[in-house]
Amino acid sequence: MEKVKGKIFDINLFNKLLIFVKPYNISYYGVLLSAIIISILSTLTPYLLKIVVDDYILPKNFDGMQMIIMVMVGILFLEVIFMYLFAYYANWLGQKVIKDLRVNVFKKIIKFKMSFFDKNAVGRLVTRTVNDIETIASIFSEGLFMIIADILKMITVLIVMLFISWELTLVVISIFPILIYATRVFQKNMKTAFENVRKEVANLNSFVQERISGIKIVQIFSREQVEINNFQKINIRHKDAWLKTVWINSIFFPIAEISSSICIGLLVWYGGFNNINGDNISLGTLFLFISMSGLLFRPLRQIADRFNTLQMGMVSTERIFKILEDNSHIKDEGKKSKKKFDGMIEFKDVTFSYVKNEVVINNISFKINPGETFAIVGPTGSGKTTITNLITRFYEYDQGKILIDGENVNDFDLSNIRNKVGIILQDVFLFTDTIFNNITLYNDKITLKDVQNAAKELEIHDFINSLPNGYDFNVSERGSTLSSGQKQLIAFLRVLVNNPDILILDEATSSVDSYSEDLIKIATKKITKGKTSIIIAHRLSTIESADKIIYMENGKILEQGNHKELLNIENGNFKKLYQEQLLEEELT
Repeated sequence: MEKVKGKIFDINLFNKLLIFVKPYNISYYGVLLSAIIISILSTLTPYLLKIVVDDYILPKNFDGMQMIIMVMVGILFLEVIFMYLFAYYANWLGQKVIKDLRVNVFKKIIKFKMSFFDKNAVGRLVTRTVNDIETIASIFSEGLFMIIADILKMITVLIVMLFISWELTLVVISIFPILIYATRVFQKNMKTAFENVRKEVANLNSFVQERISGIKIVQIFSREQVEINNFQKINIRHKDAWLKTVWINSIFFPIAEISSSICIGLLVWYGGFNNINGDNISLGTLFLFISMSGLLFRPLRQIADRFNTLQMGMVSTERIFKILEDNSHIKDEGKKSKKKFDGMIEFKDVTFSYVKNEVVINNISFKINPGETFAIVGPTGSGKTTITNLITRFYEYDQGKILIDGENVNDFDLSNIRNKVGIILQDVFLFTDTIFNNITLYNDKITLKDVQNAAKELEIHDFINSLPNGYDFNVSERGSTLSSGQKQLIAFLRVLVNNPDILILDEATSSVDSYSEDLIKIATKKITKGKTSIIIAHRLSTIESADKIIYMENGKILEQGNHKELLNIENGNFKKLYQEQLLEEELT
């Protein structure tokens, strides 16, 4: 995803961006019209200056000169008005486009399947959604329209120059080959330089986001200085990438300045020589060409900054459209929908790999009847959580079949499946919001009364009311102000108010205190009553009443049965694990 290749200016890529401009075509064409008017107005003042010099100052005839000066002031006033309109609507258009782009990118990201997030760091995705899109605004406010305005001004100036004196025009454009070559080299190198800048910005964001998220690990293992050193390395690479753009820019600017000075020198030499010899080049014409050469070379001097902005914007655009055109989403082609699932789940010879040729689930089969409590145990990495990920279609299995109520899980509407499956994870995620909003997730159909009744049923209403502002208590980032047990209880409440038909409890009691565990056991019994429930747990004592238990290792089911049946297997894996845990509990 970080590798970005492209032309210096990719017209196909720009045409994709223009799709987002279409809703604002009036403003778009208004900005272009303003650029045309500005380019025309900017050439009128030097032309009127020629008339003043030739027709009034040199002949010492001041009658009527006042009127021309007033016209010049009026033209300047009009130019200021159109420059304001140009700048305002170019920026306005840029902000409208990035607003729409940001929404589209967020919509795309939020629907990607989990494998996409496995491969892409959160910090880089934040860079795409925030920094890169913000940079695209500058294409309109400082890049593209400014370049168009400058090109129009240069064309208008050259037309006026040719109309006045083709000889002096040839003198001016004799410098162009040097500038055109320098500009071409500049564009090519700046494109590469800005790709490196954007890459290092993404690396910085990703690094900082990861280290802040894992700050406890950093501090527990006293790795602060190591991480500071690592950050310094990335920061230096970012600095070097930026300095490369500064270096390229610093070379181009003097070339443009020297070319402008040479041009003025040639104009004075050639025009002055011809004027002295009485040829048809008047002093006013010479003044006009010197003035217009400034109008011609000023855009050329500024083109470095314009292209800096445009190139950075186009690099960001390329990155954004890589996301918009990415098809890493779960295929939601299922048409079937059920108001209520019975809860029968069946795996038939299912195989799955997160990474190609690295099998995680290996040809497993099992069946869960409606209303049963089904437990999965086994060592870390055996594939327990993967099974639940496949049921909810966070990932798509490679081979076999997964059936819910006898129908292929892929035949159901994706939202229908996920709305009917409630999940409680060991690491509960809470948003920076109120407890009420964390429970309802802004579902308007769930009222405060519904939440309170559910909390009373789970016996956690008093705990929530004991918090400042009760259900309106503001949870800090990731729920850091609450204990693991409290977060688990809120997760149970979140599931209960949504009333799913199938429940998944992924190690829901493996990392909480004994008091919270007792409450969670009560909550578990209440929410699993009459529902198909899948429980993944390290503490085997919590699943003694499960209807079925499977023991997994290396993606395969080695043993299955109820608690009693598994304990009766001589030298069984489940039995060994159970005895080890009993011994641990006795020792502690």
